Amino acid sequence: MTRAAIYARFSTDLQNDRSVDDQVALCKAFAAQRGWTIAAVFADRAASGASVHGRPDYGRMLIGALEGQFDIILCEDLDRLSRNLADTARLYERAGFLGLKIWTVADGEITDMHVGLRGTMSAMFLKNLALKVRRGMAGVIRDGRHAGGRAYGYRPRPGRPGELEIVPDEAAVIRRIFERYLAGETPRAIAGVLNSEGVAPPRGIAWNASTINGNRARGHGILLNAIYTGRLVWNRVRMVKDPDTGKRVSRVNPEAEWQIVEAPDLQIIDDATFEAVAARKAKRAQSTRQENRSPRHLLSGLLRCGCCGAGMSVKDRDHGRVRIICSRAKESRSCTNGRSFYLDRIEAAVVGGIREQLVDQEGIRYYVKVYNEERQRLAADLINNRASLERALARAEGELQRTIDLAIKGIIGEQDAAARLPALRAERDRVAADLASAEQPPNIVSLHPTILTKYQEQVEALAATINAGSETGSAASKTALRDLIETVTIQPIAGTREVDVVVKGHLAALIGGNAFPTFTRSGDGMVAGEGLEPPTRGL
Repeated sequence: MTRAAIYARFSTDLQNDRSVDDQVALCKAFAAQRGWTIAAVFADRAASGASVHGRPDYGRMLIGALEGQFDIILCEDLDRLSRNLADTARLYERAGFLGLKIWTVADGEITDMHVGLRGTMSAMFLKNLALKVRRGMAGVIRDGRHAGGRAYGYRPRPGRPGELEIVPDEAAVIRRIFERYLAGETPRAIAGVLNSEGVAPPRGIAWNASTINGNRARGHGILLNAIYTGRLVWNRVRMVKDPDTGKRVSRVNPEAEWQIVEAPDLQIIDDATFEAVAARKAKRAQSTRQENRSPRHLLSGLLRCGCCGAGMSVKDRDHGRVRIICSRAKESRSCTNGRSFYLDRIEAAVVGGIREQLVDQEGIRYYVKVYNEERQRLAADLINNRASLERALARAEGELQRTIDLAIKGIIGEQDAAARLPALRAERDRVAADLASAEQPPNIVSLHPTILTKYQEQVEALAATINAGSETGSAASKTALRDLIETVTIQPIAGTREVDVVVKGHLAALIGGNAFPTFTRSGDGMVAGEGLEPPTRGL
């Protein structure tokens, strides 16, 4: 006896639930005519055919197929299974692998031709439907009506589809939000006030900062929604379906595709106020970015423990002075260096050491001269090696071409040529690969006096700030100094209260670009590949 599983589906909750019952009844009658037994019935209600995701009974049907519970999948039409061509083809392929057949009341047994033609038609139906819906919504906007979506401060006008009217109480809240924001309050503070007063939010149970702030690209949020100035903006975003999850994801459209229509009867906020708010938001966003980029302290993220190599973090404040300690010793006590150090003294030592190094411009120039001489010596070896490989490649290509020419002219036989050519080609390819992987000769670097002067000025300014006892200082000075520094290692000296502060940095910043290879040599002064290393004791 042939066992059949019936699958039924309808798309949206706007359709009649009886659609499923009608599909099942039709399929049962079709199966009875052929003497099939109904082994199972699966039905997904209000589920889109654009994806197989979010359709629980479809998944149960696949499990039943894997377990061999039925021999045939039966549905009213192929688009009930899916309107996605890839999903339809995948189901058909999987059914074939399991020895199942797919039948529909409309077309009978499904074949490759049905999958290709009907699957394509179903997919095109969805695309055309989406285009027609968007065309209709664009027409609604052109008429000055709202294309959908709930905007705080408005409600639908009774008996006039697509038209909105202002809700006075909510409009008053919107004006308060704009006024308080321009007065200097943050969105978080404004949300707190509204919640404390029991003002009902647009959705959910409470106001929050994101409700007020919104998203500039999408035009969401109280402070960014152009509808409050009496303008309807449509087509800011489009929805696409993630093929892996079946979820709809929004994508921002180019501004040229937006559709904007004036609707003065919906204006709640005047243009001057709206623009002033936009200007303040832009300024705050820029300030926030700068604050996020700027470290809290001069050496934040650069400090290292000389005993274990872990970072250093703030321990506490001693009469206003910040003290730092090894993070590993503080958090897990797995480092023996449990001492704390005053951050201002470390900063002063670092800045002072770099000042001494930068003052000696002749020393830096001498370093660059010696470094270039060494690079020239290394470059000569690399150049000679590349030249040797290039000559070897030319010989291999020449020998290969000569053998081919001899075979063409009949001077050597085909069998002899066939025996020699593979080895010649292999030799040519080997040499070509060696040449391709050969290291390029290094570039010769030069000192940029203007850059060096700029760094000196910034370090002098930062030194003055630190000497004045300020934890802050100009952002430009901090950035200039941090451009030179890679790490600051604090190494306690055994048996004393003194420490070594070793600064390793990037002399490449002074000579323009990544000029140094990544190797180090111990010793005082400037080190190749690192930069500045002034040990400082007595802290």
